Parts: sequence; structure tokens; C-alpha cells
Amino acid sequence: MTSDLAHLAGAPDLIPARMLNEYTYCPRLCYMEWVQGEFAHSADTLDGRFQHRRVDQPSGDLPARDGKGGGTEEGGGQPERVHARSVTLGDEGLGAIARIDLVEAEGDRATPVDYKRGQVPDIPGHVYDPERVQLCLQGLLLRANGYECGEGVIYYAGSKRRVPVPFDDGLVEQTLELLGAAREMAAAGEMPPPLEDSPKCPRCSLVGICLPDEVSFLKGSRYVVRPDDVRRLMPARDDALPMYVVAQGGVVGKSGETLSVRVKGKTAAKARLLDVSSLSLFGNVQVTAQATRELLERGIPICHFSYGGWLKGVTWGMAHKNVELRMNQYRTAGDPTASLAIAKEIVRAKVRNSRVMLRRNHPQAPAAAVEEMKRLTGKVEAADSFGTLLGIEGAAARVYFAHFGGMLKSGRPAFDFRGRNRRPPRDPVNAVLSFVYSMLMRQAMVSAMAVGFDPYLGFYHQPKYGRPALALDLAEEYRPLIADSATLTLFNNAELKEKDFIERGGAVSLTQAGRKAVIGAFERRMDGLITHPLFKYSISYRRVMEVQARLLGRYLQGELKKYPAFTTR
Repeated sequence: MTSDLAHLAGAPDLIPARMLNEYTYCPRLCYMEWVQGEFAHSADTLDGRFQHRRVDQPSGDLPARDGKGGGTEEGGGQPERVHARSVTLGDEGLGAIARIDLVEAEGDRATPVDYKRGQVPDIPGHVYDPERVQLCLQGLLLRANGYECGEGVIYYAGSKRRVPVPFDDGLVEQTLELLGAAREMAAAGEMPPPLEDSPKCPRCSLVGICLPDEVSFLKGSRYVVRPDDVRRLMPARDDALPMYVVAQGGVVGKSGETLSVRVKGKTAAKARLLDVSSLSLFGNVQVTAQATRELLERGIPICHFSYGGWLKGVTWGMAHKNVELRMNQYRTAGDPTASLAIAKEIVRAKVRNSRVMLRRNHPQAPAAAVEEMKRLTGKVEAADSFGTLLGIEGAAARVYFAHFGGMLKSGRPAFDFRGRNRRPPRDPVNAVLSFVYSMLMRQAMVSAMAVGFDPYLGFYHQPKYGRPALALDLAEEYRPLIADSATLTLFNNAELKEKDFIERGGAVSLTQAGRKAVIGAFERRMDGLITHPLFKYSISYRRVMEVQARLLGRYLQGELKKYPAFTTR
């Protein structure tokens, strides 16, 4: 699959100097941050922000320019020496803009000073190329705005040392060449390939978005030819986790860097904002305006569920900036052939994963059922329409759920399973299945939106008012592996009792205590580590869902030949 959106991806008017630094370091990183609007913090970037806290506060003014090099004079007739912090300068001729940490000026002479968090590097010149180029561009912008500028300074906070960088002809030429190359890259609308086997990748804050080794492996790189060559460059688990509030009448508020839940005026729970990836509210739970605003600013979604567990909506901040991805999504969704190709991979993975679940968990897996699901998996490739594909998926689901009860330990008649039913579920097992499917869809929706997708436009599930079709697409592969597995664990380990369910008018739902038990089992499954079947490294299911969403994006943007759906071994 290829992308044909180059004519829509014109470069912005002015290139930020920081993006020229990124382009010199890694063109792919520059494209993701500048063109697609991707960004993620790491320990390095957070420490860098801390080190910049002083120079990020604007103070001081540059001296007025009289065109004669005089500037403002003190009583002795000498130009006044001034320090201006966080100075923004731009120039349309250069096509660039920069926010300079510090400008030291005397009259018309100005010197940019760039603050770096680390130690002085032990290399010739003591400054890396990306920093030299960024600083030189700042100097060129000062020249374009009427100042004399022959050198800049890098200040290394870790060493507390200044290193001068002369702006000689060679550095100026290099800077202008890179400036033109970066603009051409952005205007072309094609993401550069990932660096191969590069030592730069492990420290990059966007490595979990870029997926350099994973993409290289799937593209058949000569550097990453075996699964064992794929480095796990991101944490196996997320540090931040979902926060659930099921207590009716609860109020979620903010105090400093902490979210607190109050019930009947008393604090029931607290969590640091840094530790929260999403906030899920069930039933009558409120969020204060202050907490809502903070969550929006941090990009933490608020998921609203009904009391019974139906997802009603998501409150999130401004839409992800990666409009290029959404344009590819819309184009592909409007192409039945391209959409069907993705849908086939999704259905094949779901049926295969269901078959694996049956073989692993049924004490006497029926050979006929296992063989039938294998046969249906093979029929997916020949499907020539969505109707045919839906028929294959439906047939596989009937076989799977016909034997689902056999995976449940017998001995508790109240928890017998005689087939899938919903809207409303009419027995405890189906009540749990519906609840975990809703939570799984919420996780898929969060993953889709975090990557930059429109969660309402899918490829297998067709658009329908109010239905997050893409989230449903992304959840299909994991229904057996996550939702069904968590359900089996809850019943087979006797974590749920009859008192955890309520029956009204033939419909069965979970009590508040029952929902807490189900959420706990679901989160344990999401946080459990597995060996990725393609890349062979340890990773949690929560992280897998994000990786899969990003791989789908890479396919839509033409980097991969097909979407590699997730199937367990």
C-alpha cells in the first residue's frame, strides 16, 4: 500500500531551529515531530525541561539597533551589555524561527547561548553536530534581524561550562544545506526510513512511536533479518495505568500533582497524575473543572461509562496533530478493496486466537470444532466481500461459543454457560463478557486516539452514528486473548460469587463489588507480560495494543506492505 498525499503535506512557513537539530540527528524524528506533531516525554526531556526552567522565563530586551553598531550607551560611552532570555526571532528569507535560550548583546553585537542538560562531550570541538547547526541557525537569525553575530555558546549545565562555537563559512554552508533538505523532506510528505541498528534509538523519546527495529524487520531490512535482531527499545509495561471510579456519588478532584476521589465528603483514593494513563467513570461520578482541565492539558482521556458498563463517550483534549495519518485513514476507509485487505487480517487473527484459546483451556478440546475453526481461518483469504467475511467470522464464533462452557470449571450451576447473549446479558457469564468487551473497546479507543486515528471510522466495522468502528476493529484480535481469558480466570478461580450479580427482569448485571473484581482481573491481564510472536521480546498486552495501532498507521502511510495482525503462538 502506498501513500499519495504528498501534494497535501506542504512544509510550514518557518522551520523551528529545534527541528533542524532533530533533522541533523535523525530525519525520521524531525518528520514525526514537525510534520506529524508527535511528541513524547522521556527522562531526558523532562530533565532538560527542568534545566531550562530559568531561561524559559522571558526577561530582558535586546538593545535597539541604529544600523551603525552604536546601540544603547552607558555613561562612559560604551554599549550597554544586556542579557535577554527566551528570545523569539524569525525571518521569512531564511524560512526559519527560533526561541533562543539566552542572547548576550552589546550594541549590535549579539551572541546566542544555548543551554544543554548534560556534560561536555569528549569529542573534537566538544559539541555535537545537531547542536552546532541549531546554534548556527540562531546566529543567522540574529544576523537577519540586524545584529552582528560571529559565534555562539553552548552551556552544559552538567559541567557548568561554556563552549564557544565559531560560525565559520563551513558551518554556515552546512546549516543552510540542512535547512533546505529539511524543507524538501516536509514538502514531499514521505516519512524517512528508520535508522538501522543505530545507537541513537535507545535514548530517543519517540522510539515507542517510531518503532525503528520493528518496522525494519517487517520491511525485510538487511540489518534486522531475524526476530532476535529486534531490540526492545521501549519499556515492557507502561508506568502510567488506568484509574477506575465505580463508587456512586464520587467526586474526582485535583490537589497539586494528585487526583483524589471523595465519596460522601471523605477521601476514598488518591493517585499521582504521573501514574494515570486514563480515567474511567462508571455511573454517577463527577469530575471537577480543575481536574478536567488538568487531564485535558496532559492528554489523559476521561472515559464515561454507564452504571452497567456501556461506554458512553470520551473527554479528551485537542485532537492529535497527525492529520496526515487521518487523511490516509479516510482515503483507505473509502476504498473497499483496501479496507477488505485490513479486515481479512483482523478476522484471520481473531479466529486463530479463538482456536488457540479453545485448545489451551478446554480439558477435552473437541477435535471437530478445532478442525472447523482451522478450516474457517483458511477461508478468510478467499473472501471477496465484507458479507462473506462476516459470515466466516459468525460461523467461527458459533463454533467457539458452543464450546466456551467447556472451558469453565463445572460445579456451580448458577454460572453455567449455554451460549452467547447480550443487550441485555441474561446470565452471569454473559454479563461479565459484555463488561470486559466494553473495557477492551475503551482501551482500543484510547490506543487509536493516542496514535492519531479517528476512532469512529473503521475498515471492518462499517461507519454508524455513535459507534467507534476503528476501536472495534482494533479490539477484535484481543477479544479471546484478553477479555475471554480474564472471564475464564474470574470464574475458574472463584473470584466471583453469586452475590456479585443482580437479576432484574431477566437481565443480569454486576454489583459494585463484582465490577471491582472484574476490573481487577481485566487489568491484571492487560498488564501481564507475553513474548511478542513476531518480535520475540517481552511486552504487556496494553503495550501490544498500542504497538499494533502504530503498525496499522505505518501500513496506511505506505511503510509496510500489509497490516501484521496480532496472533498468539
